[in-house]
Amino acid sequence: MRADDSVALGRTGLTVSRLGLGLASIGGLFRSVPRRQALSTVRRARELGIRLFDTAPVYGYGLSETRAGTALRDEPRDTYVLCTKVGRLIEPGGPDTQPIWADPPQGLGPRLDYSYEGVIRSLEESLKRLGLDSVDVLHIHDPEQDFLGAVGDAYRALDDLRRAGVIRAVSLGVNHADVAARFLREAPEPGPDCVMLAGRWSLLDQSGLSDMLPLCQERGVAVLAAGVLQGGLLAGPGPGALGDPGPGAPHGHENLEPATAARLRTVHEVCARHGVPPKAAALQFPFGHPAVTAAVVGARSPEEIEESAGLLARPIPDQLWSDLRDAGVVPRSWQPAPGA
Repeated sequence: MRADDSVALGRTGLTVSRLGLGLASIGGLFRSVPRRQALSTVRRARELGIRLFDTAPVYGYGLSETRAGTALRDEPRDTYVLCTKVGRLIEPGGPDTQPIWADPPQGLGPRLDYSYEGVIRSLEESLKRLGLDSVDVLHIHDPEQDFLGAVGDAYRALDDLRRAGVIRAVSLGVNHADVAARFLREAPEPGPDCVMLAGRWSLLDQSGLSDMLPLCQERGVAVLAAGVLQGGLLAGPGPGALGDPGPGAPHGHENLEPATAARLRTVHEVCARHGVPPKAAALQFPFGHPAVTAAVVGARSPEEIEESAGLLARPIPDQLWSDLRDAGVVPRSWQPAPGA
């Protein structure tokens, strides 16, 4: 499977690449990224044929969107798919601050707002930061923060924008599979077109399989699998590996639940036995479910996105997957995607 393989994004009429670039890292997630390096990372992704990019107002409190827009501004608009999010407004004194951003703008912070008016304002402000006249996909970000507001006013605003042709797709950006499944069931028709699920369909956490993924498959909702490297745990052999989130990241081996730590050891042991980098297996695993359209990974440098693209295309022996099945890491029903 190649990073630049094209695939339809569910029923949206959009075409995306199998690999997407998540832009939280260039907004200063856990550590700062120089501006020139950030722009080079996005531009290298385009050179590699990646056409799916995901940002959000909260990523660096506007920094990620600003850099994304600068990097993509000279690209023909129909050659890439751009996603951003609603649910938080960035404003002076915004109280919903997060300590994970290395160098946010002074005096600005996020404020939760899932109101109809807040969603419209959020999109308008995102477009100003991006310096573009459109985004393709709008995710309702972290709907569990105000579920009734998200499934009510926020969804209604996005549905109106979709019907008016302002955006092409309504989506969710979630860390909890059960929240996404509930949203899909409770949202008025026609409902979301896709879901970006972070960290819940990976080699270490497969909670998305119990309800959400089958529901998405049944309804034709495209899934974008994010967080597949589990905060860097599956990125490499240890600190300093490409993709390692660095100091300040919330996940470390010492903080893992015993069952997760054991699963992680098994993944590393099996991959080592077959001479396959764990990151290659982590990137290819999500495509074992037919609802998954793309895997979205972060990168802080051109080298990191090059590495991810190369590992997505790396052949993995069937025996590795069989060994992971036998060890209980991969579900018995899982099968490698065609072309993997």
